[in-house]
Amino acid sequence: MLSKRIIACLDVRDGQVVKGVNFEDLRSAGDPAELARRYNAEGIDELVILDITATLETRRALADTIRAVARELFIPLAVGGGIRTEADAAAAVAAGADKVSLNTAALADPPLITTLADRYGSQAVLVAIDAKKENDGFAVYARGGRAAAGRDAVEWAREAEDRGAGEILLTSIDRDGTMTGYDVELVRQVGDAVSIPVIASGGAGSYEHMLDAIREGRASAVAAASMFHFTEQTPLEAKRYLRRHGIDLRL
Repeated sequence: MLSKRIIACLDVRDGQVVKGVNFEDLRSAGDPAELARRYNAEGIDELVILDITATLETRRALADTIRAVARELFIPLAVGGGIRTEADAAAAVAAGADKVSLNTAALADPPLITTLADRYGSQAVLVAIDAKKENDGFAVYARGGRAAAGRDAVEWAREAEDRGAGEILLTSIDRDGTMTGYDVELVRQVGDAVSIPVIASGGAGSYEHMLDAIREGRASAVAAASMFHFTEQTPLEAKRYLRRHGIDLRL
């Protein structure tokens, strides 16, 4: 069984890290490179940068930001936002990304997943799924949570895997930024439907929440933003807590 990972997410707008609640009411959290340096020193396993307005503004993720962050890291860096074509992905990789994250573009053009997996390998292609609880299931949303995609999260995760995705970044819009805990049921349903790793995202507020996502949701990794940006909690202490509770973590 693969070791579990702790991942920090940096939502970037206009070159600064921001964070809101339920994808709204964004507030500044600092400089991307400075946060990357800090989290790298604190033992984070991976970092994800999401340029949250690139898709809405129909542009690529900011290469200068990617380069500045990549210089601070000795761990894998995933980049998302504005990656709509093979050329966009190549630009992100050239700037320092180890993985590319697809969301809206994958929904609009599912074969793009396969194209990038063939070029870079499945391990370098992450499909991000933003989902809301609706009736008895979870509906997928695109364009930064603004547009219903008409897809079920579990079925879309299965298709993404079939098309070559190596990982799913699964964010609960309902829990995003609330620090009230992950949507464990969402994580479990998607994780049970696929064989590739599922990263739980949206709602982390404590080390206990991370433990719940791993134990109850069977997440392969847990991602956090507000928890690390705005509290005294750190990736290093998260690892110590999880290890004390029997979780095998990446060294």
